[in-house]
Amino acid sequence: MKVGFVSIFGKPNAGKSTLLNALMGEKLAIVSPKVQTTRHRIKGILTEKDYQIILSDTPGIIEPKYKLHEKMMQAVKSSLEDADLALLLLDIRDSWEENDQLFAALKLKAPAFVVLNKIDGMAAEKIQEAKAFFEAKPYCKKVITISALKKTNIQALLDAVLERLPEGEPFFEGDDLTDLPTKFFVGELIREKIFFLYGDEIPYQATVLVQEFKEKTTLTKIRADIIVQRESQKGIILGEGGKMIRQLGSKARLDIEAFIGNKVFLELFVKVRPKWRDTENFLKEYGYN
Repeated sequence: MKVGFVSIFGKPNAGKSTLLNALMGEKLAIVSPKVQTTRHRIKGILTEKDYQIILSDTPGIIEPKYKLHEKMMQAVKSSLEDADLALLLLDIRDSWEENDQLFAALKLKAPAFVVLNKIDGMAAEKIQEAKAFFEAKPYCKKVITISALKKTNIQALLDAVLERLPEGEPFFEGDDLTDLPTKFFVGELIREKIFFLYGDEIPYQATVLVQEFKEKTTLTKIRADIIVQRESQKGIILGEGGKMIRQLGSKARLDIEAFIGNKVFLELFVKVRPKWRDTENFLKEYGYN
């Protein structure tokens, strides 16, 4: 049986979460067009009769400005340490030189594939040029071209991954798709809707804490706090007459129901916690360990 840890690294918005979801065939990681959507290391456990791959989606690699960013980069570091194989993902339209510098700076101990994403609509000559550029790099064992969004060449990538993985005993038993609790994903689905519904700084200065998660036969009751940094942000989240938070709750509820397979009663509250992104106690409370 082929078994191993495979971690996905890259700049913000390279498509790491979309790739994890495509490989898993399930939506585990939230996605949005905005950078820095992913804040945690999210593990997907892909188990078939002859292999088990533990996939890690990691936050986009950035220069930390807050303690929150430091926690995000610690998640990247932990994924570097236990990887049997690294997938170095980039948007093929992004600067190849910048990505090369970032990949080289990772100082990988594990072998790595460079994965050129978002190839749809790209000229064949340009794709070949990008492949040749990265094939010449010492950290690169193979270059694979994909479109994570359209699931182009995902099976080819999976086959290449399996060729590199060692044989061993599975780390996880059963058919679990992740080692994270359902509560975590509920919070993430609410946070995803914040990224889609609110502009400017709101998504980056907000987080979600699920305070109550009670499962019953016909209904799951969920109560969650949306944490922001300023009173003015609370007003934006709520919207005039509570219009925006109702819209947020409605959209999040539909996704949560699809995820857990049960009807949901969702209550959302907005709380102001100044400088939570730079306060160790708040970060621990909100799950950024």
